Amino acid sequence: MVNLKNLANTLTLARIGLIPFILITFFINSPTPRLIAACLFVLACITDYLDGFIARTFNQETRFGEILDPIADKLLIASTLLMLVGFDRISKFSILAAVIILCREILVSGLREYLAEVKVLLSVSFLTKIKTTLQMAALAVLLYIDPQHSHVVFQVIGELLLWIAAGITLYSGWLYVQISFDTASDDSHA
Repeated sequence: MVNLKNLANTLTLARIGLIPFILITFFINSPTPRLIAACLFVLACITDYLDGFIARTFNQETRFGEILDPIADKLLIASTLLMLVGFDRISKFSILAAVIILCREILVSGLREYLAEVKVLLSVSFLTKIKTTLQMAALAVLLYIDPQHSHVVFQVIGELLLWIAAGITLYSGWLYVQISFDTASDDSHA
């Protein structure tokens, strides 16, 4: 049973709860829903910062929150990326950045499961926090703009941020693979 008195976990659940509202805006083609989507997305991103801050500051860290927080981030990022691609809101070339981000998230989720089985805790690195921040910034911009009517500079900024995030995503994913490989090698020698 989830303890809703734990504000940090409640914020994480709220982040997941905002996702359908963000996605619904894609089906209404006008500036107001794009603004609403961007605002809801930014609000969801703020909950990502707040849930961790509150958990640490007020001693509300739980195993449930530790597991759910990265899942909430992945759900928010993945669903938004898929909708941006599906509604032609990013260029064909930048779809590759979206694929890189999604594949890395699936890979790291699998590696986290493996490492949990062998009792290795994979903590969130500063690089991962930068990656998530860049992904969120890119998606906030891309949610707001209309590729057919917005100034091309904003589209370029959003997609450039997406590509930078994809690059960091690849690198941080590689680091997770190395940690997992080293753990597997140590495990096989035991």
